[in-house]
Amino acid sequence: MSPTEQTLRRFYDAFARLDADTMAACYAPDARFDDEAFSLRGAREVGGMWKMLCSGTQAKGASVWKLNYRDVEADAAGGKAHWDAHYLFSATGRIVDNAIDSRFTFTPEGLIATQRDRFDFWRWSRQALGAPGLLLGWSPMLKKKVRATAAANLQAFLARNP
Repeated sequence: MSPTEQTLRRFYDAFARLDADTMAACYAPDARFDDEAFSLRGAREVGGMWKMLCSGTQAKGASVWKLNYRDVEADAAGGKAHWDAHYLFSATGRIVDNAIDSRFTFTPEGLIATQRDRFDFWRWSRQALGAPGLLLGWSPMLKKKVRATAAANLQAFLARNP
């Protein structure tokens, strides 16, 4: 197993345990993360996002939390993985089953330099938000609102957890 594949397996094993500190340690200091809800720069923001999400799940949804991952492939240049998360979306109390495909690049030291996660936003929004997601989940307006709310929540979390 390559060092970068070991990094990804360490990351996802930690994620399954909601161990945000180990997850954060898998990233380079200048890491970048992008998905449908977040666009983050630097280990503080990226690690902070995982700490916010993991602590929220531990506090309000640990009994339903489940993460499975598969198709992990990585070499010195890049990698990919697929993961499925079953969780309680804390803002609405609704259960979400999300399927995510991740792509990575790595530093020479084997840390995650970039991560791009892709998932079906409309499918996610229908589950997480209910009727508003069903009606507007396809629209850029709802995606923009979700991104703005996620960014504000992360900034508030980082201010409380320096």
